[in-house]
Amino acid sequence: MTKKNSQKVFGLALLLGLFSTLGPFTIDMYLPAFPEIVKQFDTTPSLVQLSLTACLLGLGIGQLVMGSLSDAHGRRIPLLISMAAYLAASLACAFSPNIGLLIAFRFIQGFAASAGIVISRAIARDLYSGHELTKFFSLLLLVGNLGPLVAPVSGSGVLSFTNWKGVFIALALLGIYLTVMTKFGLKETLPADRRSSSNFVQQLQNYGSLLRDRQFVGYMLAQGIMIAGVFAYVSGTPFIYQDIYGVSPTGFALLFGSNGISLIIGSQLVGRMSHRVSEQTFLLVGLLLALLASVVVLVVAFLHGPLFALVIPLFIFVASIGITSTAAFPLAMESQSHMAGSAAALLGVIPFLLGAVVSPLVGIAGEDTAVPLGVIILLTSVAAMLSYFLLGKKKSTLITNVTSV
Repeated sequence: MTKKNSQKVFGLALLLGLFSTLGPFTIDMYLPAFPEIVKQFDTTPSLVQLSLTACLLGLGIGQLVMGSLSDAHGRRIPLLISMAAYLAASLACAFSPNIGLLIAFRFIQGFAASAGIVISRAIARDLYSGHELTKFFSLLLLVGNLGPLVAPVSGSGVLSFTNWKGVFIALALLGIYLTVMTKFGLKETLPADRRSSSNFVQQLQNYGSLLRDRQFVGYMLAQGIMIAGVFAYVSGTPFIYQDIYGVSPTGFALLFGSNGISLIIGSQLVGRMSHRVSEQTFLLVGLLLALLASVVVLVVAFLHGPLFALVIPLFIFVASIGITSTAAFPLAMESQSHMAGSAAALLGVIPFLLGAVVSPLVGIAGEDTAVPLGVIILLTSVAAMLSYFLLGKKKSTLITNVTSV
């Protein structure tokens, strides 16, 4: 690949990665404000966590809608409309008078943000396949994974000079920027002759066809269940770090944001080594790392061990997500070029739906224990591995031959 082409590819990955960061920013940026929101509305931590659950549901359900729309009407128009809706929903969150309306507007905000996630990935499949898709997807994640690194730190920075409402105003500004980028910086990648029918029944049939594909479902569940474990981590650590271990909001933002580094390490390892080691092998390695790390987290939680003993295995657990996500996506998408939007939607919706289920469970035993978090990520690790071995694993050998340079 020439230097000019490399720059062009990285530029496209940067642009699509910015749309991918909309999800992490929408989820993570207000996390340091959880305790403040509890006091502001005189409510409970569980209800504030429900606002996260509503956002995750919106992100999940929205991807199903946006994936189908982008297959039928192209990538740009659905994305442009969604970015404008995201701007409006962010402002509505900022001026919510009670926790009930905040929860409702968070669902709408997540629904609108879903377009950035699913359509950016569909565009990647429009343009690439095979190992090239793996490499490009790792570049996309290189940018997208900066979201979990930057978002909580940004949220903490906003909270240092204003209240939690300022976080949502900042997200509204991000919505303005992405609307402009969609209008002027993104070309259509799905020609009219490759678009699917806009008939609702046909769109449902497309999803049915994907769900009957055994290997696709295996990769989808392996990736989705693993990411659901991360959502449990996202929901639980604001209270675990700040209430149990006494970490300041700034300290929490730094600890939480550092896991963006682990995501980057995991995804870039797969992207750089995909021509030497198969995606199947990387997926298995990621699943094994997650299982081991989650066992350590559970033990530390039971013993109420020191903070560093909890942070390190969580760092490894999140790194395993970078590995499994980067490896599972191209494996699942390889044979789905004819309905890339719908396939990307299913790959995106499962993590958010499962995350919406497990997130409130982290606080089920109260604010004084991290045991539920350990139990949940262990169960998700086991379930993801079972999904891989029972459905996704190919009968061929896992390790490819080392290629000559």
